[in-house]
Amino acid sequence: MEQVAFIGLGNMGFPMAGHLANRGYEVVVYNRTTCVAQRWVKEYGGTYKLTPAAAAAEADLVITCVGNDEDLHAVLQGGDGVFSAMRAGSVLVDHTTASAQKARELAEFAAIKGCGFLDAPVSGGQLGAEQGALTIMVGGEAGVFKQVESMLSCYAKTIRLMGPVGAGQLTKMVNQICVAGLLQSLAEGLHFAEQAGLDVEAVMQVVSQGAASSWQMQNRYQTMLDGKFDFGFAVKWMRKDLRYVLDEARKQGAQLPVTALVDQFYADVETMGGADWDTSSLIQRLRCR
Repeated sequence: MEQVAFIGLGNMGFPMAGHLANRGYEVVVYNRTTCVAQRWVKEYGGTYKLTPAAAAAEADLVITCVGNDEDLHAVLQGGDGVFSAMRAGSVLVDHTTASAQKARELAEFAAIKGCGFLDAPVSGGQLGAEQGALTIMVGGEAGVFKQVESMLSCYAKTIRLMGPVGAGQLTKMVNQICVAGLLQSLAEGLHFAEQAGLDVEAVMQVVSQGAASSWQMQNRYQTMLDGKFDFGFAVKWMRKDLRYVLDEARKQGAQLPVTALVDQFYADVETMGGADWDTSSLIQRLRCR
């Protein structure tokens, strides 16, 4: 596979597509906001197209990285969508965090076109995308996965096939369940330390070396203390992800009381004007009550 179409140049997609170009792949990009695609081409070379279909027409691999199920429908199944132009034998890899149901639907459309499909949501945030150090959770057929694994490694440190189509999205849901709970716990721990009059920096330096340590603690406690949230993974996107999680939990009969509660806490943060704040902003809800 040599030519890649990359659909969606947001905070994650922009650097991910850049890594592919830097590795020598011929990359054609599409973005809903054309000026972003033009900026990408200026920085990395390659070409941009004005529709998803035009970007995908000659591609061996099509990669999508958009916002949600509705965005996927628009760029893949709309009138100028990818499926109207994909060639038989090509592969579609979707990095969007979407529903498992949507992944299965897209796999069916791809099969009709004679194309492979993988649902492959990522974890690691914008920084991980920029550093080429993402974790990719993949659902699909092993043969299709082997065709594209080396290309995905251009921007990933960990790539694993988790099972059939949909398994990637389900694994990402587990990730978001764990992250939501960790962030609420960290917010409460920091808030308690502040209210108790402790040296919070000293507290964090100690507990971060023990069993309470986590990526969130190591990378977010300082900005949480400073009240800085104008970066990272936005609350509105976490709420989107948690909606998929809670919908799937109802289908599976899984009990997620803490996740449902944290989702409501994020709703409070949105009401405070924090829809675009980093997900670590849960602490502001405690400070303002």
